[in-house]
Amino acid sequence: MAEEHTLSYYLMKAEPDSRVVKGKDVKFSVDDFEQVKVTAWEGVRNYQARNFMQKMKVLFYHSNTKIPGIAGFAEVAKEAYPDQTAWDKNHPYYDEKSKADSPRWYMVDVRFVSRAVNFVPLALLRYLSTLIDPPAEMAYLTEDDLKAIKNMPLLNRGRLSVQQINKGAWDTISKIATNGFEGLENYGLTSTNPKRKRKGDTTALAGDILEHDEGNGGETLMSEKANTREIRKSKRAKK
Repeated sequence: MAEEHTLSYYLMKAEPDSRVVKGKDVKFSVDDFEQVKVTAWEGVRNYQARNFMQKMKVLFYHSNTKIPGIAGFAEVAKEAYPDQTAWDKNHPYYDEKSKADSPRWYMVDVRFVSRAVNFVPLALLRYLSTLIDPPAEMAYLTEDDLKAIKNMPLLNRGRLSVQQINKGAWDTISKIATNGFEGLENYGLTSTNPKRKRKGDTTALAGDILEHDEGNGGETLMSEKANTREIRKSKRAKK
């Protein structure tokens, strides 16, 4: 049962700011996600991240942006199936080695569950990971919560776009998203929640490359040298 919990919780990254790749905007924010409700999570081009995409609960993470952090919660709505964008020559993340009759990459459908009541910035998690005791402003946290944060891959192998976390980290992030962290602004943190956009202001494609501000000295976990970028993106609304 413990192993089942370990394999059930993940963090998945998407890019909330506009960035055009091969003529397509790969942006996908929590605002976009909330509107489309269910989307195909395509474009993963890393074997470890690909293998993580099983039945799971998801922390939705804003990546490659001024204030990266956890913006919402989601869940996998459909198990893995071949990612056809990999053999689309016009797609930003085309892979000539992946074929329709022999796919290398898979995607899942992910369903929006809720926004984080309080956006949980990466800066806050980094700060908390340095502490032994919870700060007075966040007395609802425990020592075990701090340990769970410290062990999150986000702070140790931050470059993977799909990251396995344990139930302890999931529960801790849920606490922070619910209770907030008022009073810690002196540490240069922010609790500003992403603003909602006008109805209809969504994109059909989203993705991002490795973050330069979240890595560990440039380490990558590519299993093939040709795959020098790790992609994450959700794209089309599912009917």
